[in-house]
Amino acid sequence: MKRVVQAANVPAGLARGSRCDREITQPARFSAGEAVRAKNIHKTTHTRLPRYVRGRAGTIVSSHGMFVLPDSNAHGLGENPEWLYTVRFTGTELWGEGADPSLTVMADLWESYLDAA
Repeated sequence: MKRVVQAANVPAGLARGSRCDREITQPARFSAGEAVRAKNIHKTTHTRLPRYVRGRAGTIVSSHGMFVLPDSNAHGLGENPEWLYTVRFTGTELWGEGADPSLTVMADLWESYLDAA
């Protein structure tokens, strides 16, 4: 049976929220300090992989556990939980040698977005 949310119940449901973390069912592929590269993918559907980090090298700062993968969940294809990592990218890696060398960008990225560098 498909669950239907009535319009009148939407504000209360959004205010209540829900957790997206899931039980850890497999070891993390990456660890803090490890060099990674964001995949250079161009999906025609939903993704949380920012275009400006695609194909760029970064460093794992921390891992947060397993979370619902929005890419599949947004399309009704299941939660497919994956490890979620904070990855640090330097400004020069993202925007070239003319970028401020002290600039860094942190992005929270799911494991399937990353390859070992």
